[in-house]
Parts: sequence; structure tokens; C-alpha cells
Amino acid sequence: MSIFISVGGLIGAAGVALSAYAAHSGGGNVATAAQFLLFHAPLFVVLGLADNPNRVRTAGAGLLGIGLVLFCGDLLMRHFIGTRLFAMAAPAGGMAMIGGWLVIAFSGLGKKSR
Repeated sequence: MSIFISVGGLIGAAGVALSAYAAHSGGGNVATAAQFLLFHAPLFVVLGLADNPNRVRTAGAGLLGIGLVLFCGDLLMRHFIGTRLFAMAAPAGGMAMIGGWLVIAFSGLGKKSR
């Protein structure tokens, strides 16, 4: 699914840009958000390049994407605007990312089709 490749590229670009910003401005929350974006960008690219996309794997990627938006969005809102995205946004995002990784792990347990 080429949309995953595009999303991975955008997430990676945002991670690099935010890393540069954090290095020059000393933003701890920005650096953490950048790291999480950079950690997850390759996964989206790999999922986009996979020959056999399936619904479970796509759901896991969606859950990871939602988690990244909530977690990183909350950290970036705190840094740039001085307020939270909403109460418990970062923990909810972290749980969504954990869930997304578990769903992707689960997707590897199914039968392989040829």
C-alpha cells in the first residue's frame, strides 16, 4: 500500500526536522517526539513495501499512527503552545502504540498464503 510509504516518509521527515529543532533549541519534549517519529517511520515504509498486506497488519499500523499523533502531538503542544492536547493524551497515545505493535506481532501468527 503506497499510502504507508508516503506516511512513513512524512513521519521520517518530521522526525529529522524536529530532531534538528531540538538540538538547536534544547526542547526535551520535542526531542522525545522526534525520536518516536524516527523509530516508527521505517515500519510504515516496510508495511508499504510488503507484498501481502492484510487487514490485521493495516489495523495495527492505524493504531500506531493514532498513537503517534496523540503521543507526539501532546508533547509538541506542551512545548510550542504550553498546553496539553487533552488530559491523558500522551499516555493514551503510548498505549495505542503498544497495542499497534502487538497487533502487528499477532498478524505474523496467521497462515501464510502463496
